[in-house]
Amino acid sequence: MTKQPVFDANANGGRPLGDLPEWDLGDLYTAEDAPELKRDLDWLEEACQSFATDYEGKLDTLDATGLLEAVQRYERIDIVAGRIMSFAGLRYYQQTTDAGRAKFLSDCQDKITAYTTPLVFWSLEFNRLDEAALQDLLAADPELARYKPVFDRIRKMKPYQLSDELEKFLHDQSVVGASAWNKLFDETIAGLEFEIDGEPQGIEATLNLLSEQDRTTREKGARELARVFGENVTLFARVHNTLAKEKEIEDRWRGMPSPQTGRHLANDVEPEVVEALRNAVVAAYPRLSHRYYALKAKWLGLDKMQVWDRNAPLPMESDRIVDWDEARDTVMTAYAGFDPRMADLAQPFFDKGWIDAPVKAGKAPGAFAHPTVTTVHPYVMLNYLGKPRDVMTLAHELGHGVHQVLAAEQGELLSSTPLTLAETASVFGEMLTFRKLLAEAPSDAERKVLLAGKVEDMINTVVRQIAFYDFECKLHDARRGGELTPDDINTLWMSVQGESLGPVFEFMDGYETFWAYIPHFVHSPFYVYAYAFGDGLVNALYAAYEAAPEGFQDKYFDMLKAGGSKHHSELLAPFGLDASDPAFWDKGLAMIEGMIDELEAMED
Repeated sequence: MTKQPVFDANANGGRPLGDLPEWDLGDLYTAEDAPELKRDLDWLEEACQSFATDYEGKLDTLDATGLLEAVQRYERIDIVAGRIMSFAGLRYYQQTTDAGRAKFLSDCQDKITAYTTPLVFWSLEFNRLDEAALQDLLAADPELARYKPVFDRIRKMKPYQLSDELEKFLHDQSVVGASAWNKLFDETIAGLEFEIDGEPQGIEATLNLLSEQDRTTREKGARELARVFGENVTLFARVHNTLAKEKEIEDRWRGMPSPQTGRHLANDVEPEVVEALRNAVVAAYPRLSHRYYALKAKWLGLDKMQVWDRNAPLPMESDRIVDWDEARDTVMTAYAGFDPRMADLAQPFFDKGWIDAPVKAGKAPGAFAHPTVTTVHPYVMLNYLGKPRDVMTLAHELGHGVHQVLAAEQGELLSSTPLTLAETASVFGEMLTFRKLLAEAPSDAERKVLLAGKVEDMINTVVRQIAFYDFECKLHDARRGGELTPDDINTLWMSVQGESLGPVFEFMDGYETFWAYIPHFVHSPFYVYAYAFGDGLVNALYAAYEAAPEGFQDKYFDMLKAGGSKHHSELLAPFGLDASDPAFWDKGLAMIEGMIDELEAMED
């Protein structure tokens, strides 16, 4: 294996961050060769075979009790398979450049794909059940009826399912399809080496330079990112071309009307709701990002901003590093201030090895919360560097974790929350942390810094993600017309940048390749609109909280506990909110606009 540069564990320029926690994955399995893991793999192989033997070709003969038993057996299989893959995946993301971990993940994927192939019949045969007969079964057994949201989601795929043989082929072939290209992308990104002042750096530490106070340092980071992305752009273009073409082929065979259809179905959201969100945000670009960045250019003393100025600290902002203990206390106090139950749910993440925080060589970039399975608990991954934004990232990912813990009460099949709603608790956690800091701001200058930081985060979450969504839409549409060169993709990327960021920006040579490192385009096509959906939803929720705080917490916890058991319309109804109303999105955007108004008023 090619040796990797050894980075400082905290990669923070020698500034202490405290004792950063690392994962203890022992609650899943203790090691690759743990006897419990072998036991579960053996059980899984037999359970899948016996499930197919007992039920294939027989679903239409089952009574309500029999169908409930089948669903519960399927759920147990899902838990064991999910536990194995969570362990393999989390170990891999800790060090994606480790050949042993990559092999272990691939071997687990191969085995589980093979073991679960006999289960492909389940959803296909379920969709052939007579609708009236199914409704009679649901009416006969309340426990079976509890799974109706799962059945509804399966039935939504009915128009797009293929023959049993083709579905089995796609299932078997998946390990050398998208998942293989995802791993190539992850390993390439984690292995990229950037040189800053003669020292090798990983991608997280280099991206971190874009938010340094010193403009020369920011430019150095941006130009080095551009250099390395440019050197690897052919490979990244190949990944995107292949994945987009693979998706186009499968969508065409399934008869899906658009590349986005699969994501909308998975998110249990109507296309017109997403379109209303997208249109509202694009229409608001001049009122939000264009106006804010013009204000920021003034603060920075610039006539034109470069890409390395987008996330620059304000001139009056300190470059203070927030150590881990302070970050934890800040978030936990904000959570407890909203409701002590929220802090109680978050506490084990810190105490029990559920967070992996340090920046390390080969570790996957970014941050996430992985729910694993409902019989264990979530894990949070960070790349903590002590920036104020890292504190907000902690608040964000802990919000996911709290949501996942609460939703686990629904059981494996009903706990999974559509992406659009999965961002609710995370963005709400950020909002709580921000409001606490804002309320305690010791001066107008500090209040200004906090407001500006929140506006930037919201622009990154709403404006930038919708621009990403438009880029993806253009990319997948263009790929249908043939192979895309790196320059073709670069052009599509730049077509959304100026429109979304505004006329105050200039774009350095090389910025056109910055699409290359964004993992969502590779792992989860069209995922990105969920961030904007979540931010807009939370802004509306928070406004409802401020207007009528009495009883809000209980309704909020009920929403999180519901997991994937209810449609967004049902979840929002207790708050008097309706995401299908185009005016709903304007309410959320108005909150961002109001903060920009306040910042402009501070200039007078």
